[in-house]
Amino acid sequence: MPSKKIEDLIRPDVWDIKEYIPIEPPEVLGKAHGMAPERIIKLDGNENPYGPSPRVAEALARCQSFPFYPDPGQQELRRLIQGYIGIDARYIFGGSGSDEIIDLILRATISPGDKIIDCPPTFGMYRFSTEVCGGGVVDVPRDDRYQIDLERVLEVIDDRTKIIFLASPNNPTGTLMPLEIVPELLKTGLLVVLDEAYYEFSGKTMIHEALQHENLIVLRTFSKWAGLAGLRVGYGVMQESISRHLWKIKPPYNVNVAALEAVQATLSDIPYLRTNVEKIKAERERMYSALEDLDFLKPFPSEANFVFCLLTRGRGLAVRDALREKGIFVRYFETPLTRNAIRISVGRPEDTDAVMRALQDIGKEL
Repeated sequence: MPSKKIEDLIRPDVWDIKEYIPIEPPEVLGKAHGMAPERIIKLDGNENPYGPSPRVAEALARCQSFPFYPDPGQQELRRLIQGYIGIDARYIFGGSGSDEIIDLILRATISPGDKIIDCPPTFGMYRFSTEVCGGGVVDVPRDDRYQIDLERVLEVIDDRTKIIFLASPNNPTGTLMPLEIVPELLKTGLLVVLDEAYYEFSGKTMIHEALQHENLIVLRTFSKWAGLAGLRVGYGVMQESISRHLWKIKPPYNVNVAALEAVQATLSDIPYLRTNVEKIKAERERMYSALEDLDFLKPFPSEANFVFCLLTRGRGLAVRDALREKGIFVRYFETPLTRNAIRISVGRPEDTDAVMRALQDIGKEL
């Protein structure tokens, strides 16, 4: 029997997948850039600068469940989320972050040659996870206000199209989508996945519509508003005709014991967390106003916890690197529609002050 090389065992289409570039924690950034982690001003991950409720650490310290596998049926997690969003638990499906639910939706629906519609610039995991499943991505770029081109989306649908991915507020632009677009897309019969990861900062939702439309899934997360990014807890609201297939293929213990404890503590302290959300929203507006005063940046109004800025001169990569030299990390995306831009997460007031001082200095050199 002829021997095979390892390269021969890898799926041919995997060779061509472009790796998703994630953000890194302060400890890794510090080592890579020769800085103490506490010196780093981390504004690249849309993380919550105030962290989780203090009750989370207390709950984890008390937890006695770590030796045991978590509930594969997520009964307590779904009950807790039911109390938070007011939707019956049978419509709720938990995941290790909403990223995992995106992956499961695609694995349940996409065969090689099937397609999704993506509306860049937007969250890169829609494309990445589709390509991992062997699917194709049809891009329908957003307009100059970063809104969905509805007419073009409807035009590109064919018999291999399965899913339309939408994000509102959109990442990385922070723009809200006119919600009247969604009913028009639902009429196509395709699965519409509406990602509301930043809902708590915008207050605009279609989550209850998922109970009325079999082909609508709404995704949410505890990463942003609740400060639980490191524990990976997301959820989707969908009808059982969809979720029953996701239950079949999910890893049995996908939401861990620590994550469940954290959600329970989080939802017992909502007023505290909402106060932090309001702080972030106020700081977002202050940062946006300050960015408007810089003559080399054009910030876009945001309904999330970050601000997207086009450069009117200079290059996005160069500005990102110049900020890194000062210990400030912002997000840069190497894609055709974002190469001339940066995204700045909202931090504490002192973080805003530091990034504005740095940008003012950088602007003098452009």
